[in-house]
Amino acid sequence: MITAIVMIEAATDAIPEVAEAVADLDGVSEVYSVAGAVDLIAVVRVREFEQVAEVIAGRINKVPGVIDTDTHIAFRAYSRHDLEAAFSIGFETSD
Repeated sequence: MITAIVMIEAATDAIPEVAEAVADLDGVSEVYSVAGAVDLIAVVRVREFEQVAEVIAGRINKVPGVIDTDTHIAFRAYSRHDLEAAFSIGFETSD
């Protein structure tokens, strides 16, 4: 699985509509409205590298209200949640 994190600059008056349109696209697993230099962050998960271009250049960048994108490809995932799940097989939590 290939994961891309896409920083999206959106038209200020259309951020919620842009977020919903991007979230509805095939290949987009999550969209977050954020504070900072960008308006939205989308997480794209696809099986092949060619699909990254299809989703971002072919779909996200064509959503009305998207002004600019900056894409980062994830090489490796580090997640406490994933580690807890992997090491808790068969064990009850004490909480």
